[in-house]
Amino acid sequence: MSNDRGAGGPKGRLIGGRYRLAERIGSGGMGTVWRAHDELVDREVAVKQPRLPGDPEAEAHQRASHRLYREARAAARVDHPAAVSIHDVVVEDGLPWIVMELVRGESLHEVLRRGPVAPAETARIGLAVLGALRAAHAVGIVHRDVKPANVLLGPHGRVVLTDFGIAHVQGEESLTVSGEFVGSIDFVAPERMSGRGAGPSSDLWSLGVLLYAAVEGEPPFRRTTLESTLAAILSFDPPEPQRAGPLAPLISGLLGKDPDLRPDAEEAAKSLEAAAEGWPVPPLPATPAPQVLDRISELGEDSGTVRLRGPKPEPVPKPDPTAVPKQSDTTVVPTSPPAKPHLLRRPLPAALLAVTLASGAWLGMSYFLADPEPETYEVAEPTYTSAPLAPAVTGIADEPWEKHTEKALKATLAVPSRYGEAHRQGSATDQPRMVVYGEDGIDLRLSLWDRAPTSPMGRAYEQKKAWATHGEADTQLTETSLDGAYAVQADTAYDDKGAKPVRVMQLFVRTGDGRLYELRVDMPKGTAAEKEGAALFKTARDRLVIEKE
Repeated sequence: MSNDRGAGGPKGRLIGGRYRLAERIGSGGMGTVWRAHDELVDREVAVKQPRLPGDPEAEAHQRASHRLYREARAAARVDHPAAVSIHDVVVEDGLPWIVMELVRGESLHEVLRRGPVAPAETARIGLAVLGALRAAHAVGIVHRDVKPANVLLGPHGRVVLTDFGIAHVQGEESLTVSGEFVGSIDFVAPERMSGRGAGPSSDLWSLGVLLYAAVEGEPPFRRTTLESTLAAILSFDPPEPQRAGPLAPLISGLLGKDPDLRPDAEEAAKSLEAAAEGWPVPPLPATPAPQVLDRISELGEDSGTVRLRGPKPEPVPKPDPTAVPKQSDTTVVPTSPPAKPHLLRRPLPAALLAVTLASGAWLGMSYFLADPEPETYEVAEPTYTSAPLAPAVTGIADEPWEKHTEKALKATLAVPSRYGEAHRQGSATDQPRMVVYGEDGIDLRLSLWDRAPTSPMGRAYEQKKAWATHGEADTQLTETSLDGAYAVQADTAYDDKGAKPVRVMQLFVRTGDGRLYELRVDMPKGTAAEKEGAALFKTARDRLVIEKE
């Protein structure tokens, strides 16, 4: 829920004969929250005024009204200090107004506007939220909308999870209909997206996203469009968190695509408690190896943002490295273990992909109806360092690699040991600076412009036009990021006027101080060398370290 302090409305109105509205303190998809005075017992409370669409006699209006009643029933059944307390439900104008405790403080969403939260404090907050979720799950309730805006930080270190407005109560009829979606999409588990329903593990997924957003400053799945965000949640692994410290293994585990492979609540609680207290974090149980790569060229990937584990894997052949990564309401009053290897992309089922693309209109409309004021995060000053060298799944990444510190390029480039330096050029007056390593027809190149002549997208379009002059060319561009810096990834295949087909993969990154980098791999298309080249690009990209000014 956004902060609407001081906005207009029925200030001074008496609700239920005892709750006088004093100040509007927030609003969201399901209503407005007021600070009110309970004149019967002389205390301040929070009152949620329902905001329901359409004609009161319409089915959608009545369904939303029932959802508000359910919020009150659901929240009232959860007995935990970190769960918001419901005092009363008052019917005014035929609609239920929910009266709850007033938590003085701010939401985690408001805190994140000032920058990321330290891992230990994130663990403390996460442990409290997890406690409320476990209490809810114990009485058959799945929250379904765990996000920073619904986590309130009160005085004396209190953490409160609120807004059970879209909670699923076991044993009650579902209030959603075909084609309707409620919740904040950045924090919604993939099994909900794919229609498999929401169990307690889906809340743990959302908790993992919340923890990631807290330590990194932004959630890992957010994209510029609803459709690309949905595709990211369904089809890609998250980037390795860079600021999570001891929380990194837990976050990665909670963001597993298969709910059966995620850490359970007890395992998560142990990790959170240890991280909050500064104790050694116990290791999580090992998870099965990831499945075979696949490619979804239609939607694309924001590199280093979302890659998710798929269903429990059957024994499969070695992965094919040619696949290219594509890309509420609240009551608000103002020693890291080794990083897990990056998990590979999972194929989005064809039927689900078709539904996703064909249903973009209803999904987008339902999303904005459910949360018309989505949160945005102000990210702290990014760092331009990549995750430490970690073994990839198979193939070239398992070979010996060497780190080449390129002082002139202000970067460290990881290269397979058998690749030799083939070319070097550039200076302050001869741009770009460049180094090329090659082996068996495959070239790995890193280029630097000390001062970016254009944006990453501008450079990508320039290259797209250049490839078109080689003959029949197909270039796919994807907006992405590399360790917090804006980037664009290009994947081009072209037939050079009758010559052998060529594939070129490029990543353009602009740093905060105005440098422009290009990481590029050229390879012959349709051969075993293409598989090696694609894997080379991915691994070199993941291991690239760009110095921060």
